[in-house]
Amino acid sequence: MHQDFYLTSTLPPYVFASIYHLKNQAKDNGLEIIDFGMGNPDSAPPPHVMQELAMLSSDPKLYGYSVTGGIEILKRAIVEYYARRFNVELDYKSQALVTIGAKEGIASLATAIGDSDNYICVPSPSYPIHTFAFTIAKAKTVHINALSAYEFLQKFKHLVETASKKPQAVIVSYPCNPTTEIVDLSFYHDLVQFCIKHQIYIISDIAYCELYFRPEHKPNSILEVPGAIDIAIEFSSVSKSYSMAGTRVGFAVGNSHLVSALYKIKSYLDYGSFSPLQIIAASALSSKSDSYLTDLRSLYHKRGQFFVDLFAKELNWQIPEPKASMFAWAPVPKAFSHLSSFEFCKQMILKAGVAMSPGSAFGSNGEGFVRFSMIRTQAEMVLAAQRLKQVFATYA
Repeated sequence: MHQDFYLTSTLPPYVFASIYHLKNQAKDNGLEIIDFGMGNPDSAPPPHVMQELAMLSSDPKLYGYSVTGGIEILKRAIVEYYARRFNVELDYKSQALVTIGAKEGIASLATAIGDSDNYICVPSPSYPIHTFAFTIAKAKTVHINALSAYEFLQKFKHLVETASKKPQAVIVSYPCNPTTEIVDLSFYHDLVQFCIKHQIYIISDIAYCELYFRPEHKPNSILEVPGAIDIAIEFSSVSKSYSMAGTRVGFAVGNSHLVSALYKIKSYLDYGSFSPLQIIAASALSSKSDSYLTDLRSLYHKRGQFFVDLFAKELNWQIPEPKASMFAWAPVPKAFSHLSSFEFCKQMILKAGVAMSPGSAFGSNGEGFVRFSMIRTQAEMVLAAQRLKQVFATYA
């Protein structure tokens, strides 16, 4: 019987799965893992959200099928959130859609619009689904190697202006996972004007837009730019901003044709998230969560500052302080430059019990870096630094 399948043969091994197995191996060897790998929030969701879920869970009428594309109360909450947060007016019926997390939404959009005759431009490094959603859809991607957003924009423009065939779409994601980089509205203005001129769709992922640390670094939506609604679709979720990753509730807003295409694919694939989870997502997106967001930003900001100061002092590891997101993007220390980012992470897991994500997991241009998630307490960070210091000493 034939056992080689197209997709499983085409897709490379998922790096995060390999890291998971290494963590289990270290545990079997008696090491307690301090895990900075996966961006899995350790904070509780807003109290009013948890209270509402407790109440809703006892209603037997809510345990049936939900609605493809999301229940009305959540879609209304999404467009109200965009009006309040970004001053962007949207039609909840035609320009908003609920997804099972932003990751599923992007994958379903790739299925909806991808084909073998077109290609998508993707930054490198970037979150893996930005590439592999289109690989799974048997569509093509072209990677643009750029750590800087403005370098990416210039390279993207050059590619379009010199290519024999223009891309169907381009993906952008700021604040960026993994690099933590942010952009201002002028970046989006430039990108939108260029893509309107060349008739290229824009797929924006702003999953970390509420995790910023100074007012001047407050992220924008691409839909704030005049004309963007004609070519852009934007994804986000309640996962990171409201510490609700396990609810798997995300959303897409923007161009009605792209939203409609996404809906059509989803109508074949799912009936939506559990209705109580959509209802509490609507509550999370309301202004009732404003003080929660302020506190969460403060938590991640303090952790980021403490982390980079600690690693500089104890390990002489110079790591840029993040301006946004829940991550720190760190160059592999010089003493380990002979190792790939994956091999470096492997050694730190097996020898120190400290887990992080290799930069190569986010594309070839992420090689030479690792990503830390700020999901550990200061005490755990201190312990991690002590363990790493012992390993680093053997390479001195």
